[in-house]
Amino acid sequence: MTNLHKLKVAFSESLGLAIDTVTDDLQYSSSGWDSVAHMALVAAIERAFDIMLDTDDVIGMSSVLKAKEIVAKHGITFEPEG
Repeated sequence: MTNLHKLKVAFSESLGLAIDTVTDDLQYSSSGWDSVAHMALVAAIERAFDIMLDTDDVIGMSSVLKAKEIVAKHGITFEPEG
C-alpha cells in the first residue's frame, strides 16, 4: 500500500467517505469533517504512519493537501497520483 493510499484510507474511514472522494481539495468543515471527526482522523493518521502529530499540526490540518505537508515533515513521502 502506498503512502498516499494509506492517507486516503485514513480520511475515508475517519470521515465516512468513499475513497475516491478524498482529494487534495477536501477541506475541514466539508463532507462531515467536523471537530469530532478531526480527532478520529488525527488518530488514524498517527496509527497509519506510526507518528505523533504536535498540537500546531493538529490545529493546522485543514485539508488533505495540508495533511500531506504535515505528514511529510515526519519523513513520509507521497508519490504523485496518476
